[in-house]
Amino acid sequence: MLSLYESFDMIREFLETGGLVLNYIGLLIFVMWVLIIERIFYLKFVYQPYKRTVINQWNARSDRNSWYADQIRIKMIGCARSSLNQSLPTIQAFVALCPLLGLLGTVTGMIEVFDVMSISGSGNARLMASGVSKATIPTMAGMVGALSGVFASSWLKRTAKTETEFLEDKLLLDH
Repeated sequence: MLSLYESFDMIREFLETGGLVLNYIGLLIFVMWVLIIERIFYLKFVYQPYKRTVINQWNARSDRNSWYADQIRIKMIGCARSSLNQSLPTIQAFVALCPLLGLLGTVTGMIEVFDVMSISGSGNARLMASGVSKATIPTMAGMVGALSGVFASSWLKRTAKTETEFLEDKLLLDH
C-alpha cells in the first residue's frame, strides 16, 4: 500500500513527465468536474424541493386557464429550465477545450523532440524520450478528460430536459 507521500510524489513525477501543459489540463479537468459535481448535487438536493414548491404553487392557484395563468406557467417553467441548465454551456466548453489543450501538449512536446534532434544532430531515442512523453501524455489526458466530460454533460443535459418536460406536464392549464 502506498503512503500519502509516495502517492503525491508519483503524481508530481507524472505531471513533470507530461510537461507544463499537463498542469493546465489537470486544472481544467478539475474545474470541469467541480462544476459537474455541483450540478449533480443541485439536481439531487436543491432542485427536487424547488420542483415540489413550483408544483404546489401552481396547484394552489385558483386561476389556471386564463392568458395570465399561461404566462405565469411559462415563467415558472422557464425559471426551472434556466436553473437546470446553469453551468452546462461552461462544462461543454471545458469538454471542447480538453482535447485542444492535449493537442497543444503534443505540439510543445514535438518541438522539444526537434530541439533535441537539432542540438544532438541525431535521432538518439534516449535524448528524445522526454519530448515524446511531453507529446503523448497531455494528448492522452486531454482525451480522457474530454470523454469523461462528454458522458457527464450528456447525462446532465438529458436530465435537465427530462425534468423540464416533467414540470411542463405537471403544470397543466385547465380548459
